Order: sequence, then C-alpha cells, then structure tokens
Amino acid sequence: MLSLRLVFLTDNMMSTENAHSEETEHLNFIEEIIEEDLRTGRHTSVQTRFPPEPNGYLHIGHAKSICLNFGLAQKYGGKCNLRYDDTNPTKEEQEYVDSILADVRWLGFEPAKVLYASDYFQQLYEWAVVLVQKGLAYVDFSSPEEIAVQKGSPTVPGTPNRYRDTSPEENLAQFEKMKNGEYPDGHCVLRAKIDLASPNMHLRDPYLYRIKHAHHHRTGDTWCIYPMYDWAHGQSDSIEQITHSVCTLEFIPHRALYDWCIEKLEIFPSKQYEFARLNLNYTVMSKRKLLQLVNEGYVNGWDDPRMPTLSAMRRRGYTPESIREFAKRVGVAKRENIIDVGLLEFFVREDLNRRALRRFAVLKPLKVVITNYPEGQEEWLETENNPEDPNAGTRSLAFSRELFIEQDDFMENPPPKYFRLYPGGMVRLKSAYIIECTGVEKDTAGNITEIHCRYVPESRSGQDTSGLKVKGVIHWLSAPHAKTAEVRLYDRLFQVEDPASEEDFKKAINPHSLEVLEKAMIEPMLLETNPGEHFQFTRLGYFCTDPDSAYGKPVFNRTVTLKDAWAKEIKKQE
Repeated sequence: MLSLRLVFLTDNMMSTENAHSEETEHLNFIEEIIEEDLRTGRHTSVQTRFPPEPNGYLHIGHAKSICLNFGLAQKYGGKCNLRYDDTNPTKEEQEYVDSILADVRWLGFEPAKVLYASDYFQQLYEWAVVLVQKGLAYVDFSSPEEIAVQKGSPTVPGTPNRYRDTSPEENLAQFEKMKNGEYPDGHCVLRAKIDLASPNMHLRDPYLYRIKHAHHHRTGDTWCIYPMYDWAHGQSDSIEQITHSVCTLEFIPHRALYDWCIEKLEIFPSKQYEFARLNLNYTVMSKRKLLQLVNEGYVNGWDDPRMPTLSAMRRRGYTPESIREFAKRVGVAKRENIIDVGLLEFFVREDLNRRALRRFAVLKPLKVVITNYPEGQEEWLETENNPEDPNAGTRSLAFSRELFIEQDDFMENPPPKYFRLYPGGMVRLKSAYIIECTGVEKDTAGNITEIHCRYVPESRSGQDTSGLKVKGVIHWLSAPHAKTAEVRLYDRLFQVEDPASEEDFKKAINPHSLEVLEKAMIEPMLLETNPGEHFQFTRLGYFCTDPDSAYGKPVFNRTVTLKDAWAKEIKKQE
C-alpha cells in the first residue's frame, strides 16, 4: 500500500520558466549526507554507480535512478559507473546490455566506466572462501523447501540444520566441488552463517551462491556457480570504492547484510542509502508484466510507443531534456508515492513547445472548394516555423482553390459558442484568408463529402483590410500540394489509474490506445524527415517521425496532445 499519493494536473501547472525563477536551491537528503561526508573528510570525492540487471529494457523508473546517480556525481565533481548486475545467466541477453548503455547515453550521461559484476566473479569467489575459512559460511544440501521451513518466520526464530556446524575444512572442499561442476543444479547452496533468530529475515543465513550450469553472455562456461544479488552487490560496490550506493526503498532490509559482508571481509566500506522509487499512474513498470505485454502481443515490442520503456519514449518523441527535468522536479523522497503521468507529459510539452517546428497536417481530411477563387491559380503565403523561437524563421505554404480541413472543424448543426466552420459561418484559415461556408455536398448516405466556401480577398493575414472580425482560426492544406502520410495516434496504454492492482492488469488495457490514420495529409516538406525529428502539428499536438518511415512514405507518432485531455475527462466524471 503506497503511503502517499501525489497528483499533478497540468491545467494548474505553472510554466517551467516561472517555476525555475521562483525555486530556491535546496538539498535532498542524499545530498545532505554527501555534503556532510565531504565536510567531515569521511570521503574526499564521490563515486556512485547505476547497477541494472540486463534482463529487460530500462523504463521511466530507471530514468529517475540514472538521473540521481549520474547527477550526484556531476554535482560533486565525482564519477558514476554503469555496472551490469549480470549474475543470472538464464535471463540475460546482449540485446538488453546494448539497449541499457544506449538509454543511459540518450539521457545525456556518459559512464566513467562500463563494468559488469561478472568482472568480479573470481574476486567474489575468493572472498566467499574467506568467509568459509572464518566459519562464516557453509554449504547446505537441504532442499529449498526445507531451508524455508528452517528459517522460521518473522515471529518465530529459525532452527539450525546439521550442515550449519560443518567444519570450515569440509565446507571448503564442498564449495570447491560446487565450483568445479561436480553437483547438478540446485543440489546445494553456499549460505552465510549469521543469525537464525534475527528479526531481519535477510540475516537468517542467506544464500550467497547457487549452482547453475548455464552459459553466461560474457564468461561463457567458465562458471557454474553464480553469486546471489546480495553477495555481488555490496562487494562489487567495495571493489569500485563506491562511496554512496543509492538503492530504492525495498532494499532497506538488505542493508544489514550489505554491511555485514563488508565488515567481515574488512574491505572498503561502501554505504547503502535508499530512496523512493518512481511510481506513475496509468502505468505498470514490473518487468514481468512488461514482458507479458510484449510476449502476448498486446504491444509491438519493447519500443512500442505506449510502453514506459525509455526506448519506447524515445520512439514516441519524448526528449531526454524533458525526462531529466521531470526527474529533477519529482525529487528524491523517503516515502513511496504515485506521480500523475500528466506531470511527465507537461514537461514533454514544455520542452517541445520551445524546440519543435510548426507544421500543418490534416489528419482526417474534409475537402473545401473556394468557389470564388480562380481555377488553376495558386499563391504562396508565409507562416511562422516556431513563434517561441525568433530564429526559426518562416516558410511558404501553397494556397489554391481546393483545400483540406479537419472533419472536426466543420459542423452542419453546431451548438452555441461553436467558433469553427458551419453553414453561413466564417473562420480564418491560419496565415491565409477568412472564408465563409456557402453550402455542402453529401453522398447518398447523407455524409458530407465537400464544403463550398467563398473567401474574402481583402482578409489576407498580415494585410487584412476587410474589417471583418472572426473568432475561429483553423489550419488547412492546399489539396493539390498536400502529401499523404501515416499518423499513429498513441494514448495511454491503460484506462485505470492503478492497473497493477487489478486482478488481471491486461483487462485494464485501453482499447483506444492506438489509432492508425493511413491517409492523413501533410505539408510537402514533411515528406522527407529523419526518424526522431519533432514537430508540432498546428492545433493537433506534438509528433515525431517514426523509424518505420520510408522514402516518400513518412510515418508520424503522436508524442503528446497540446492539452491534457485526460485531466478534463476525469473532472467530467467527478
């Protein structure tokens, strides 16, 4: 049960520019610890690490940890390593290794070193031997079920078995046999000998090594015993002389074991500190659940733009700057909370508003014929590329007798205060002319297929002498000049705030999370763009070019809408 829930609605958010001007510098609790350590001389420099398991793609939750660990190193002039926790060969793949490094670099960070827990397998083995020699570890041939019973419960102390008092000499011999492959998988384990009565279950003789005859992606078949996370973690930190080992809150019970191993081995005293992981509503971030979505075909791979993975967000059009700003503003807390995904979308909008070039696109075209515009005539009208960037300049758009507008920008029987186009009504075509609807054409089923309008020649934008005042402004494209594109309208993958709490989280999938428009119309200059380029489609939202694009056949993904439609929908329901 999460102890605190934070909800940020983008409608009420101040701009980041104003927020930055008002915020004062304050330290989070980890920065306070670091500054005290540097002040007292406990450490003279800062060394952190980001230690992912290469068994899946990184997601937005990992981004917070990446920004924190690399950010601390940057702030205090230290270094941050990327260390793969590759201690489980049956679940690790080179694909994940490569994607993790790419994601870290995409976020804007460069590791001081790229390392692997497997780099330390020999040293970890030798330190395990030291514990055995000291009588602090033993080989246990009990079954997993027997060990679970022998450990007791949080209210009942554990009971020792006959292997616990085996001599160091015998344990050394048995551990050597484990290493040499003389026993099958699961036949025995190496356990630390700590305290079976401890209230901390992690200290009740935890596993240090298990047998796995599995091929490792880096060490091949050299090893058939592999260290458990709690054994590899602290000792790897110590080898790298990590001064501040930052983990999420679920590792609080592990800290005592972390400290015990370092103390008994008398090695560099790395210290572990815990912060609250990032939780987003309308999202699942369990690797197991994400793998289900991929393997069962609910999404089109790890980089499906509806996924919370960094590769998916990159493909959708999220920028590393917006994610870093989001991680900064969410902050570092000691209590679990849920953040409204709308806050992330807010920072994406803020960043793209500054950088994205404006372009016209008509997603669901409706033909307009300007009846009083000469046939065969065309003219070129200037419009801005980005009103937020004075250096972005302008571009020319073709204007002709036949145009496309959005189907949603016309209603035959409009409600009150409808300021777009309707019979007898006037609107301004952005950067062009004022037009008035004079009639419509319909097919045999009664569907509107074409709108007839007249334009006001004196109303050209920037040169308007018509004296007419209209409230509505809509975008458009010249039909003879427009090009066809595929546009993918992505929305939130889940339609409930906490899908992980559902009995079957897959039943909470939003059936409208993807709409593919294969005959959208675009400006000609959008015909040839590079994957990852960002645009604001005027009045529609922010979009980016998808890698599926081919020459003359562009594909665009909607990154985020111009406004938070979900927040408005929730208000309606309330």
